[in-house]
Amino acid sequence: MAFQLSPGVNVSEIDLTTVVPSVSTTAGAFAGAFQWGPVNKRILVDSEITLTKRFYQPDSNTYTSFFTAASFLAYGNNLQVVRAVGANSHNAVATGAGIQISNEDAFEFSYLHNDNTNAHGAFASRYPGALGNSLTVSVIDSGSSFNSWQVNGANVSSYFTGAPGTSSQVAAAGGSNDEMHVIVIDSGGKFSGVQGTVLEVYPFLSKASDATDSLGNSNYYKNYIFNNSKYIYAVDPADYANTHSTWGSTMSGTSFTTIATSKTYALSNGTDEVPTDANLVTSYGLFANSEEVDISLVMTGNADVTVQQYVIDDIATYRKDCVAFISPPYSAVVNQAGNETTQIQTWLNSLSRSTSYAVVDSGWKYMFDKYNNVYRWIPLNGDIAGLCVYTDTVRDAWWSPAGFNRGNLKNVVKLAWNPNKTQRDVIYSVGVNPVVSFPGQGTVLYGDKTLQSKPSAFDRINVRRLFIVLEKAISTASKFSLFEFNDGFTQAQFVSLVTPFLRDVKGRRGIYDFKVVCDSTNNTPQVVDSNQFVGDIYIKPARSINFIQLNFVAVRTGVDFTEIVGKF
Repeated sequence: MAFQLSPGVNVSEIDLTTVVPSVSTTAGAFAGAFQWGPVNKRILVDSEITLTKRFYQPDSNTYTSFFTAASFLAYGNNLQVVRAVGANSHNAVATGAGIQISNEDAFEFSYLHNDNTNAHGAFASRYPGALGNSLTVSVIDSGSSFNSWQVNGANVSSYFTGAPGTSSQVAAAGGSNDEMHVIVIDSGGKFSGVQGTVLEVYPFLSKASDATDSLGNSNYYKNYIFNNSKYIYAVDPADYANTHSTWGSTMSGTSFTTIATSKTYALSNGTDEVPTDANLVTSYGLFANSEEVDISLVMTGNADVTVQQYVIDDIATYRKDCVAFISPPYSAVVNQAGNETTQIQTWLNSLSRSTSYAVVDSGWKYMFDKYNNVYRWIPLNGDIAGLCVYTDTVRDAWWSPAGFNRGNLKNVVKLAWNPNKTQRDVIYSVGVNPVVSFPGQGTVLYGDKTLQSKPSAFDRINVRRLFIVLEKAISTASKFSLFEFNDGFTQAQFVSLVTPFLRDVKGRRGIYDFKVVCDSTNNTPQVVDSNQFVGDIYIKPARSINFIQLNFVAVRTGVDFTEIVGKF
């Protein structure tokens, strides 16, 4: 405590109750092509319903991405999704050529606080993609006939409680004619399933940049739509009137320009383009920094070798706190008529591998696409990552996700390739985990290897994930030793911090034994003088059973079993 200059009592608290915290092991990560949603922005999704709301339904260009994510969500409820698009994917706009406004951050930076001299019209769809062409936006203010306001032949005034005019706030500031109504309609029926469905209604918005609502939030129409709409941005006020010099001005003394008739805009020129490898790498790059996002299981969908290699090297192996899940390409296992083993080995050889931070499965599954009433081929890596989540739920991360107890896949009509025993022997020896359909027993993950080619404990999924949990949890707790003194007290405190945690893992069958060393033997004077701190943690990891040998020995009736046990 600080020295006191006069008599008194000083009370202080020293917290020595630090424990090793629980860490997340079920958080998934995926980047892929979707029809709708923000681009290059991590979005947390907790179910297939949420996935559909945020990224819309699959189509012929996006179904592998959609159902990879959906397959994972069949087992868990924590998935970070990033949408990737090609450079020529454009938002639908009111006028002119489409433009790519990738997400809310991009709009706020380039458009929200700027008038863009009518480059793209009054409105743009919220996100890139042809889906935005389904939208129609209409605007009316006090200069137009409210009761006869029609959009596509239908009167829409009934959606509002009255005509726009001058808000009391603007009137008090000496201004006038600031109010306006905005309505968003699904003219194409793509979002709602019914043409002409009203999606959003925004009554009594203001043209004044400093206008607020009763809660003190901005009521300026560009800000309000930006903060509340799921479908559009308000881009440029120039299109509403001959001059936009008043729209967006402050309210004091401003008589805002009005429009003589309501304005209706059918958004168009929204386009889709399949993301390239470079686009996907950019999107996956949002998962590279472990200090920004906490993930455990990274799926690759139907990505090709370039993207798979990036995820293995620059995300999983670089971070060292997550595992990449990889499937062979469609061409290797679908309709190969007996060449699957060779095709998979050829593909696998194109990867620069030997890492315990990647897991490879043997193929694709056939599943029903309820959104388009067709069957689809989907890679299995979403399911394999999902089985790890299921294993964490019913057991712990250090249990194997394979086998009949925890390795049953969901939503499988059939496999593209159902490897037999001979084929399984070939691919398992090179680190590919077979997925097998057994009659009457379902479809099962029938291997638990990582891509570690060197024989060691880390060539098994459960051991790799065990060490991720241990390293992640203990390193998190160890941060509170930073900037403390490297003396016997801190060293003993570290041992007392880690030992109960490892004892608990041992009790839950994650490890056979352990030893923690943190004293003067490894914190030598040279280590201390270098401002370093060393804790050595020795672990005997639990091993999963991969091979069972059952010996049945027939003996004569009069033989004593004690005479023969252990002799064979």
